[in-house]
Amino acid sequence: MSRTGLKISISTLFFFITTFILAILLLVSNRSNDKERGYDSSSVMNRITYMQELALVRYNYTGVISYRDYRKFFNINVPLTDKYFLIKYNGYIKAGVDFSRIKVNVISPTDVHVSIPKPKILDTVVNENSIEVFNESENAFNPIKITDYKEALVREKEVMIRDATDQGIYEQATDQAKLTLTS
Repeated sequence: MSRTGLKISISTLFFFITTFILAILLLVSNRSNDKERGYDSSSVMNRITYMQELALVRYNYTGVISYRDYRKFFNINVPLTDKYFLIKYNGYIKAGVDFSRIKVNVISPTDVHVSIPKPKILDTVVNENSIEVFNESENAFNPIKITDYKEALVREKEVMIRDATDQGIYEQATDQAKLTLTS
């Protein structure tokens, strides 16, 4: 009698069983990871400080950051180690003057001379709730870290300050200060 049928080697059977078990373990671990997430935060230092700043103008913007990096070996990009992300966000820059540096000279009962300092950037803010990630690599050899996002946002804030300066934020703050003090 001859046996007709499918012959499966032991190594093939072992491969399929191992793959099946790993797939089940991955599914179970992904479900349990979603349920076990938790956040713990505490305050290290709290303090209220007084400011004498007058915010005069606000430059609103929406930005897109495209980030790409590779692991390097002797200054050569190593294949299959690229990490990248593309994010969109909203933010704003406030410009104004430091009130503590305003000088007031009373010349006569009806004449007052007010000197205001040059305006400066008071605040640069990225709204965390507006951040949208459109594309993000999942590379095991070179994973994305929180510091990658942080460095990209810090660089982007500097770019936005330059853009706001080019758009005339300091001139507009000066004009607004004059208008505020004379009205």
